[in-house]
Amino acid sequence: MIIDVHGHFTTAPKALELWRAAQVAAIGQPGAGPSASSLQIGDDALRESIERNQLAKMDERGLDLTVFSPRASFMAHHLGDFQTSSTWASICNEMIHRVVRMFPDRFVGAAMLPQSPGVDPASCIPELERCVREYGFVGINLNPDPSGGHWTSPPLSDRHWYPLYERMVELDIPAMIHVSTSCNACFHTTGAHYLNADTTAFMQCLTSELFRDFPTLRFLIPHGGGAVPYHWGRFRGLAQELGKPPLREHLLENVFFDTCVYHQPGIDLLTRVIPVKNILFASEMIGAVRGIDPETGFHYDDTRRYVEAAPGLDADARHQIYEGNARRVFPRLDALLAARGR
Repeated sequence: MIIDVHGHFTTAPKALELWRAAQVAAIGQPGAGPSASSLQIGDDALRESIERNQLAKMDERGLDLTVFSPRASFMAHHLGDFQTSSTWASICNEMIHRVVRMFPDRFVGAAMLPQSPGVDPASCIPELERCVREYGFVGINLNPDPSGGHWTSPPLSDRHWYPLYERMVELDIPAMIHVSTSCNACFHTTGAHYLNADTTAFMQCLTSELFRDFPTLRFLIPHGGGAVPYHWGRFRGLAQELGKPPLREHLLENVFFDTCVYHQPGIDLLTRVIPVKNILFASEMIGAVRGIDPETGFHYDDTRRYVEAAPGLDADARHQIYEGNARRVFPRLDALLAARGR
């Protein structure tokens, strides 16, 4: 199988965006916002939004299954308060659940959390539980910066996050560390904020003993790990100066990277520097970069082409990247597939 572990519902029917705009416009006006029940999106509209977009691209590129979550830039945890985020997360996660029910062989869910700046992450646990236990989701997206580019939350290694980690370990689910929209003009959302966050999250883990406290906790750092593979020597050297064990021992039993890197040299570097067991196939399709690369004639986010062409990857290594690692990092996904004989 070829499993894409990083997909977002970026093509949801327009009604979802309009409902969110009305919710945001009503922030600060108690009782003025739209009710969740006022959002009406029929099955036909939902099915069409998937069949004409993600599913068509999956078939075109030979992808079997996508771990699917709400649109990352739309999480926008910095807007409103916890109740704003709670209602929005519930609606978005339910939409993902509906997609998974329509296409159970092609999509599996990952949850958006109702995070809010300054609010205890434990407040997210009920939605996490609902998505895993009721919807059958296999992972979550965790935003290390709910403030939207101002970084007001403690590092991921801080005990502030521990209640959430305890529940993740209990449920045996990983978290993709994924920020949302930047409201800081210094940081373009997809070109800077996302990649900054990937690098920052890795460094927060490196400087801590987080995985000593949670030896089975698993983080997936998207977008190829930001700057991490490119500066692997810097991180190895910093770990050495800080008296940490070698990175393979210190982090690589718990931290993984995806292949959302949109050119061949980037994937070549990723697969040379990072052990194969820590790389999971992903495309973030249809996502941040949707155009066609004039140098190749193919879409930038057609990442399977890069994996296929990466030197030094034999059939076993590609199998690990395409399927084996995903089933190991997402045990609930593995159990779901095994129950279906896949």
